Amino acid sequence: MRKTLIALMFAAALPTVAMAMPDAGPGPGPDHGPRFSEHHRGGDPLARLDLTHEQRQQIGKLMGQEMKDRRDVTRKYLDKLPAAEQKAMKDELKAKQDKTQADIRALLKPEQQKQFDEMKKKREERRAEWQEFQAWKAEHGKKAQ
Repeated sequence: MRKTLIALMFAAALPTVAMAMPDAGPGPGPDHGPRFSEHHRGGDPLARLDLTHEQRQQIGKLMGQEMKDRRDVTRKYLDKLPAAEQKAMKDELKAKQDKTQADIRALLKPEQQKQFDEMKKKREERRAEWQEFQAWKAEHGKKAQ
């Protein structure tokens, strides 16, 4: 159970790390063609916002802080695995994620905020579709047995 929870926390933190990656540097990037993740998952969501260098730096700091906070919260609750504690951990992580998203949105210009909101809405729709598919898959798996 403990290993599963740790794996879940790492998987939850991966999108944060991916969004915090800078565009500059050697290898694939804006001048060298698409990155693997851009090609296979529809691109870097923040790349479409035409962010300034300062905005990218500030967002990177916010993402790094969120990742650190997530790690701290995970450590805090790992030793307490009853269902109530797991729910508390998920709620706290969600609250921190929501705060970071709000802080990022506050850094954006009005037209960037509209794009950001649209991207967030699309992500939520895809997540809901995925959950619906998983429920359907589980139901059909039970019928097949």
